[in-house]
Amino acid sequence: MLSNKTYSIDDAQKVVENFCTYQERCHKEVRDKLKAMKMIPEAIDQIMVHLIAENYLNEERFAKAFARGKFRIKKWGKNRIIRELKFREISKYSIDSALQEIDIDDYYQTLHELTEKRIAQVKEKNIYKKKKKVADYLLYRGWESNLVYEKLNELIK
Repeated sequence: MLSNKTYSIDDAQKVVENFCTYQERCHKEVRDKLKAMKMIPEAIDQIMVHLIAENYLNEERFAKAFARGKFRIKKWGKNRIIRELKFREISKYSIDSALQEIDIDDYYQTLHELTEKRIAQVKEKNIYKKKKKVADYLLYRGWESNLVYEKLNELIK
């Protein structure tokens, strides 16, 4: 956590500009950082306005980068991405826009690969238990249930 140091608005602004430059941030993260720096609400609002005006903060850009990254790197499904973006207080418009970043063919291909990989990992003789274990894994990662069960019925006979 940050020390007991006090910050002027300019100092705090520089700190969060660097914070935002390092990687895309959502409004909530920056607001929480400013609160941790013990900034008063009026100063927080002033700094937030500056960050948005200077394009350090852009909710839609953050949501798109987040969705692309979590899908490509962590192989999350849309439900998990939506849940995480809502947790970060991202608007519905930005969430919908972010989901457009995911190519539908890549999405289905990733589900297929993830399902095959998980089926190979689950050492369960009973076909129903095996399906349930694989389904639980995919559902936890945010894949839509209808797609999960379709894919399982296709791959496990």
